[in-house]
Order: sequence, then C-alpha cells, then structure tokens
Amino acid sequence: MTTGQHRTTDPELGPEDERLPSLTEQMADQLGGWRGLVESSIPVVVFVIANVVGELRPAVIASVAVALLIAGLRLAQRRPVRHAVNGLVGIAVGAAIAWRTGDERDFYLPGILYGVGYGLALLVSAAVRQPLVGWIWSVLVAKGRSEWRDDPRLVRTFTQLTVLWGVVWLAKVGVQAGLYLAHQDTALGVARLALGYPPYALLLLITVWAVRRVTRETAPTPLPGA
Repeated sequence: MTTGQHRTTDPELGPEDERLPSLTEQMADQLGGWRGLVESSIPVVVFVIANVVGELRPAVIASVAVALLIAGLRLAQRRPVRHAVNGLVGIAVGAAIAWRTGDERDFYLPGILYGVGYGLALLVSAAVRQPLVGWIWSVLVAKGRSEWRDDPRLVRTFTQLTVLWGVVWLAKVGVQAGLYLAHQDTALGVARLALGYPPYALLLLITVWAVRRVTRETAPTPLPGA
C-alpha cells in the first residue's frame, strides 16, 4: 500500500474514517442542537411564568400542553424525538406530583431526586473502577466498543471524568434542593433553567476534549514507507 493510501488506526476508535465526529457535532447530537436546547426549556419557562402570574393548576396544564405540542410537532416533521420525549416525561411526572399535592415546588421534585441518584451512581461507579462516563461513551460514541477498558490511561481518564460529572451533578442538585426546602419556588424554577444545560454542555465539552486528547496521544504512528 502506498503512503497516500495508508490509514492509521486508533485502538479506541478504529480506522481514521471512523474516528469521532467533530466536537461541534458531538455537542449538537447530545444536546439536540439549539432547537433541542430551546424546546426542552420552553415547558419549564411556561410553568414558571404561568405560576407567577396565575395559579398552580393552569401553570401545570400549560406546561404539559406545550411539551405535548413540541413532541407532536417533531413527530409531524419526522425529526428525532428523543430529547422532546425525555423532556415530556420529566414535565409530566413533575406536573402530576404538583397537581396531586397542590404544592408548586413539587413540580421540580422528580428532577432533584433523579439528579441525586445520578450523581451518586457516577461516584460509586468511579469508586469501583467501572466509570459510568466510560460506558456511556461506549454506547453513544464508540459504537458499542469498550476497548478503553484495556488502556490504563483511558480508564484513568474516564474515572476522573466520572468523578467530575458526579461532583458537578450533586452540586447543582444541592442548590436546587436547598431552594426546594426553603420554599423559594420562583428561584427554584430559575435555578432549574440556569443549572440545566449550561453545566451539562460544559461537562460534555471537557469530556470530548479529554478523551480525544488521550486517544490522539496513544494512536500508533504509521511506519515510514508503509
């Protein structure tokens, strides 16, 4: 094979033409793009505003109706509905609890409990050297491959990233839990928005950068004249 035809291989990612998409593409896919960001936030914004200017039940109805409308539009346009469905489930569960208890802050309770569980799961997985971020990477990015388990540098990198994710997740949930216990309902809604996608986007950025850096450094160098 001539030099011009040679393709280097990466132990984690395979042939060069199967390497990671660009950083922008990775971020867009996981966050659903700008449209996904906006659509997932609209039902919460509607709930916060409607609850401030009106009563709890109209706010619940409005937020669920908007979430259903967004999911329906995506289906009608034959666009991916993963982010819309995830948002709809979260809104519906929170709305059902708030409707039943009559307490507007309970709208945010499922998200808080989910965040606590997710943060603890991340830290436990890192402690037992089965970093959850590594396994999620295998599923979402590496097409099911888990060769990173055979590379001590990648295991260490994914373990450190998993700890970072867990600490950040518990910190942001801690802020929301404090506002929940203090009955700061409007502030809780604002915190839900501010501490939603921005930290998530930053963690994704750090994760993709760190893994790409390690895999690039460990990729074999092509032999001269190969």
